[in-house]
Amino acid sequence: MLLYKTIFHINAILKKFFLKLIYGNKISFGKKVTFRRRFNIFIENNAKILIGENCFFNNDCSLNAQQEIIIGKDSIFGENVKIYDHNHVFKSKDERIINQGFKTGKVKIGNNCWIGSNVVILKGVTIGDNVVIGAGCVITESVENNKIVRNQINMKVEDRR
Repeated sequence: MLLYKTIFHINAILKKFFLKLIYGNKISFGKKVTFRRRFNIFIENNAKILIGENCFFNNDCSLNAQQEIIIGKDSIFGENVKIYDHNHVFKSKDERIINQGFKTGKVKIGNNCWIGSNVVILKGVTIGDNVVIGAGCVITESVENNKIVRNQINMKVEDRR
């Protein structure tokens, strides 16, 4: 098991190096940020992604920025978490959606958060500190500090105890 974890950490170090080469100052990794397989980042134009120290991303996570994604320190992400700071515009039924552009909105995730597997976080959302988001949730609205979100259908939010 130790060998297996070591391989993931080495791969993460190499991928962070290449991501810094590709994106330069558009991306920032805090100390001890690591991830497993198929961690993907897409940064368009003048967008930025800032990741605080001690964050962990499990398999198949992706961060997609056209404006800005900020992640605080000590946060962990389950498998297949997707974060988007943009969404397609689809106002005109007479024009192809692909040609209508995007709306953007900064995404901010606080410190010490646990984002469960298969969570999707959409544009304009701020997630406070010490937040837990249960598996399978689609987050379209901001979440205050110290909350648990665990119902993806009605987005039930409650105090963290």
